[in-house]
Amino acid sequence: MATSKNGERTLRLTPAGESDEDMLEFIEDMTENCDEVQRMVLNEILKQNGETEYLRRHGVAVSGYGGGAGLEDFKARVPVVNYEDLKPDIQRIANGDRSAILCGHPISEFLTSSGTSDGERKLMPTIKEDLDRRQLLYSLLIPVMNQFVPGLHNGKALIFMFVKSETRTPGGLLARPVLTSYYKSHHFQHRRPGSGDLSHTYTSPIAAVLCSDSHQSMYIQMLCGLLHRLQVLRAGAVFASGLLRAIHFLQTHWPQLAADIASGELSPSITDPSLRSSVTHHLRPNADLAAFISEECSKPDWAGIMTRIWPNTKYLEVVITGAMAQYIPTLQYFSGGLPMASTMYASSECYFGLNLKPMCSPAEICYTIMPNLGFFEFLPIDGDELVDLAAVEVGREYELVVTTYAGLYRYRVGDVLSVTGFYNSAPQFKFVRRKNVVLSIEADKTDETELQRAVERAAAGVGVAGYTCRACTDTIPGHYVIYWELLWRRKGELEGGVMEKCCLEMEEEMNSVYRQSRVADRSIGPLEIRVVRTGTFVELMDYAVARGASINQYKVPRCVDVKPVLELLDSRVVCSFFSKGLPRWSPGRFD
Repeated sequence: MATSKNGERTLRLTPAGESDEDMLEFIEDMTENCDEVQRMVLNEILKQNGETEYLRRHGVAVSGYGGGAGLEDFKARVPVVNYEDLKPDIQRIANGDRSAILCGHPISEFLTSSGTSDGERKLMPTIKEDLDRRQLLYSLLIPVMNQFVPGLHNGKALIFMFVKSETRTPGGLLARPVLTSYYKSHHFQHRRPGSGDLSHTYTSPIAAVLCSDSHQSMYIQMLCGLLHRLQVLRAGAVFASGLLRAIHFLQTHWPQLAADIASGELSPSITDPSLRSSVTHHLRPNADLAAFISEECSKPDWAGIMTRIWPNTKYLEVVITGAMAQYIPTLQYFSGGLPMASTMYASSECYFGLNLKPMCSPAEICYTIMPNLGFFEFLPIDGDELVDLAAVEVGREYELVVTTYAGLYRYRVGDVLSVTGFYNSAPQFKFVRRKNVVLSIEADKTDETELQRAVERAAAGVGVAGYTCRACTDTIPGHYVIYWELLWRRKGELEGGVMEKCCLEMEEEMNSVYRQSRVADRSIGPLEIRVVRTGTFVELMDYAVARGASINQYKVPRCVDVKPVLELLDSRVVCSFFSKGLPRWSPGRFD
C-alpha cells in the first residue's frame, strides 16, 4: 500500500525493493489487507475503463467507486458472462476496431487460451501493463522458495521452455499463447541478476527458448543442461507432461548428444544459426562427460535418471495439479522421488496467485490468490450468488470469476476451486478441475460436446452402440484412447483401414489446440480406438449399479479413470487401431 499527498490510499503495483525481504513483506501486505486491496483494484480498473463502450452499455457510473456503494452498483449492473457473450466485442477488436470497446488502454495483443470456443482458441485481450503484473508474480516465486530451499542463487535451473505458433488477427494484432508472449517480451529477454526471479540463471539460451522448431529447441536446451549438469539445482518445465517429453527426448537422442559433447562439435542437424552460435562458448570436447552420459543412458533401467545425471537437483518445478496429476507417478520414477513444486496459478485471462508452501506433497498443493492482480469473485458450484474473495468458505467449491485491467468483466474462467484455508485474510484454493473438460494430455482441453461431435463424425456408417474414453499416459507422449462397442461387425468391416480412418476423422473434429499438439508440437500421440466386445457397456452399468448407482439414473461415463473400470474395459478389447495420418492444422490460420 501507499498513501498519496492528498491522503488517498493507492495501490502499490510493485514491492518497495527487490530483496527477498521486500518481496515477502509485499506478500504479507497484500494478504493482510485482502478485502481493501480488492476494492482498490476494482476502483483502478473502473477508473481506467470507465469510458469504455462495454461499461457504458451496462449503465455503470464510474464516479464514486472505491466504496461499498460503488462495488454493489458494479455487481448489480454488470452481468456475469462467458466467452460467447464477449465474442462479438472481441471480434470487433480483432478485426481492427481501435475504439475503447472493452478497455480504456489500447489492446496490445490477444492471448490465445487453451480453452475452446466452437472448437477453436479463445482470444483474451491484454494490455502492455499486464506484463508488469505477470513479472511481479514471477519475481515473488524464488523469495518464497528460498525459505524452503536456500541457496538457489548459487546454481542454475534446467527449465524446458518453448514458444508456440503465433498469428495476426485480421486487424493486425498478434494472437499467441501467454507464455510465448512472455518469453518474447523485454521483461523476459532482459532479465538481470538481483531481479528476484533468478531466471537469468537458466541453462537454456534465449535463442533456444525462442526457436520455433521444437526439435532443435529441445536439442539445444538438453545439450546445455548436460553441459552444466553439476550446476543444476532445479529442473522442470511448465507442465509435468513437458518434462516427461524432455526425458523421452533424452532416451531417444542421447547417442548424438554424447557424440557432440565428445567431439566438441554440434550436430549438423541443428541448422539454425542462432542456436549454433548460442553454444559456441560452452561446447568443448569432453570425453569424460560423454562417456558418463553414454554409460547412464544405456542402462535398461531409467529409474532415478534425473538425479543420476543432475545429482544436485533439489526439486522439480512443474505444474502437477488438475490433468497434470496423472503424470506424478512417472515423474517420481524418473526423478528418484524428488519433491515437485507447483509454484503458481495462472491462465491466459489473468495471473492469480502462488503456492506459499511449494515443497508440500502433491495432495496438499494450494494457491494463495494475490488480490492485487485482478478483481476476483466466486460462484458456488452448489449455488448461484457470487461472493467476494475474502468471503469464501473453507470446504466449498467455487467457479472463479474475474474482472481484469484488460477488459474482462465478471468473466467465468471455467476453473473449479476448493477453499482449503486462509493465509492472513487471503483465501487459499486447491485446483479441482476445469468445468466440462473430459480429456486432457497437455495444454489441450476437450469437453464432452467436442468428444460427442468427433464420435458422431467418425462413426457415421459404422454403428457405435456405446463409447467412453481416457487419457493414456502409459507412453510418451500420451494419447487419447476411445473405447467403442459396435452395433455389428460385418466381415471385413474392420479391415481395409476403415478404423484407422475413423481415428483420423475423430482427430479432424478436435479443437485447434489438440491439432497443433499433434502436428506441430508432437506432444500428443496418435488417437487410438479400442473396439470392445458386445455387451461390455452393459457390464459397465452392472458394475456401477452393484456399487450403489441408480439403474434409472445411470449414464455411461464419457471419461473413465478408475482402475477397476479400466481393467474391465481393457479385458474386453478385441482389437485396437491408431490414426495413421495427421489432422489438418495451419499456423497461419486465424482460428
